[in-house]
Formats: sequence, C-alpha cells, structure tokens
Amino acid sequence: MPSSLSLDGLRFMLVSSTATPVDPEDSTTFHYHQDGKLVWGEYQGATVSEGRFVGAVHDDRVRISFAHALVDSGAIVQGDAVSRAERADDGRLRLVEDFAVDGVDHVSVCVQL
Repeated sequence: MPSSLSLDGLRFMLVSSTATPVDPEDSTTFHYHQDGKLVWGEYQGATVSEGRFVGAVHDDRVRISFAHALVDSGAIVQGDAVSRAERADDGRLRLVEDFAVDGVDHVSVCVQL
C-alpha cells in the first residue's frame, strides 16, 4: 500500500542543523524519488560534495540510511535518520530530521523548494 506522503520529484533545502552551520547562500539541497513506500535520493552543497540516501516512508515519517563525502577532506560520513514531515505555514513541506554522526545526536530542518 502506498504512503499518503508523496516526496517523488521534490527538492528540499537545509535551513538549520545542529551538526554544522548553515549558509543560506550555499546550503545543501536534497532531491527525492519515491515508488510506493520506497524513497531514495541524492544531495550536495555546502560541506557535502556528494551524498546518497535510501529508505522508506511510513505515514508522516521517513526513515533513511545515508552516506556522503565531505568537501574539505573527502571523508565519508554515514548514518541513519528519521524525518517527520510537517506543513509549513506557506503550505510547503518541512522535514524535521533526527540523526546521529559519530554517536552524537543532531536535528536538522529542510524546507521544500
């Protein structure tokens, strides 16, 4: 059964993160693809040279595993995340994501472009 949350073809921009400062002029952008409950995509910008994620949508939650390369060192960062989809006041989707890097919990927020 498909999820009622449809992210296919949507793009999001990182607007805040406890893991790294966010520069609105050079923010990370995420491009989503979806087939039923399966979701995957790619992201890049700011500190990320190239990133990929894959996971599943269930109700208003998106659970993914991710990996990306850092611009400055080429080091690979990987982990798991759970995002909660919300509607912003202007009607766009907002994804509030809980994730961990190197055992430290973080929260980020992305808004639909």
